[in-house]
Amino acid sequence: MKIQGVGHVVLKVRDLDRAARFYRDILGLKEVGRLADRMVFFSAGTNHHDLAVLKVGPDAPAPSREAVGLYHVALKIGNSLEELRAARAHLEAHGVAIQGTSDHTVSQSIYLEDLDGNGLELFVDADPAIWRKDPSAVATVKPLSL
Repeated sequence: MKIQGVGHVVLKVRDLDRAARFYRDILGLKEVGRLADRMVFFSAGTNHHDLAVLKVGPDAPAPSREAVGLYHVALKIGNSLEELRAARAHLEAHGVAIQGTSDHTVSQSIYLEDLDGNGLELFVDADPAIWRKDPSAVATVKPLSL
């Protein structure tokens, strides 16, 4: 068996419509389907769906950084620092708190959480020749000032 890629991610949320507005209206994903009042599916444009949100109810506990499980989902937003800067300005204009930024050599990233505490990384890629030449470059974490 050989994994050929990641098909999609499903995140649990408390309020389906609130989560749909965040992923659609703020992050810019296209809403491509709904499963009653239970799930909403989104696409970045290439796949039938890349992300879905699943309603678990208003009393569900928030994700914990100390618990075993998913740490964050990384969403590619482009290939330049200008795009990353524009994304940061867009998020801040919508009241989204930025938790941090990092230069990973192979990519540069902004970290945030969605409205339910699910970790998100928005990133731009560097030249692929960097990690093809030195695969260990993927483990780099340096400060990034935007």
